Amino acid sequence: MLSISGITFVRNGIERGYPFLEAIRTLSQLCDEVVVAVGDSTDGTREAIAEANIPNVRILDTHWDDTNHQGGTELARQTMIALRNAIGTWCLYLQADEIIHEDDYALLREEIKKADRDPKVEALLFRWLHFYGTYDYIGVGRQWYRREIRAFRNTGKVISWGDAQGFRTRDDRGRVRKLRARQTEVRIFHYGWVRPPQAWKAKHVAFHRLYNAESPPPFDTPDGFPHICYELAPFQGTHPAVMQRRIEHDRSWTAQFDPTIRPRKPLLVALSDWIERHTGWRIGEYRNFIEIR
Repeated sequence: MLSISGITFVRNGIERGYPFLEAIRTLSQLCDEVVVAVGDSTDGTREAIAEANIPNVRILDTHWDDTNHQGGTELARQTMIALRNAIGTWCLYLQADEIIHEDDYALLREEIKKADRDPKVEALLFRWLHFYGTYDYIGVGRQWYRREIRAFRNTGKVISWGDAQGFRTRDDRGRVRKLRARQTEVRIFHYGWVRPPQAWKAKHVAFHRLYNAESPPPFDTPDGFPHICYELAPFQGTHPAVMQRRIEHDRSWTAQFDPTIRPRKPLLVALSDWIERHTGWRIGEYRNFIEIR
């Protein structure tokens, strides 16, 4: 019988400005159970999840290895803790800054049902909207990944890959290979680049330590926001309902973001983006999956 486990992980989500409660609520509305690996936080993150009383949520208390600086693999290790405790026949994975719009719920459920009937399909690909600076702009171009796996069969052989951006699987001989995935039109609203200036500093330090043993460089920008996005586009749609309260609350600081402060786009990136706009082809796009039609 088809069942769906939602999985996610978080550590110090309040301090670092993650919409983790919104992500967990999203999973709760779509899944039969939600497994949340909650790292050893110091900012009340675990208490916030417990007090929210979100249905079907199971908290796993985890320890983060702060000596692990190998390519963000600690993120994958935390993901695997949640995955190993999931009992559903399918898993739906959201990171703590990823939300699915309620307009896509019915489509997602139908896509999982259809995939469950086709043994060739091991996973489903979602499309990304990367919000940047505020909730009014999205980053565009090859600087941002367009799609990735967020739902997959829970075979017991799937593993979180790299720094937990996607997944792969082990075959019967233990060799790792990419999952066979089908594209869907389900959207991931990614808010990881929208957070107040004080949260940016905390995230900057935490993420530097995931990839580097040495101390992080100072986070010093004129307005407290990072400015690394080459190109922004106004967002024309609606945000998920679970995000509305946060968006209203955050207007006091999102108004400080200046979308005109951007680095010059490198020539090769500009050329690739031009080709993509005119042909739909993204040159050399990284694909952590085998796409099947």
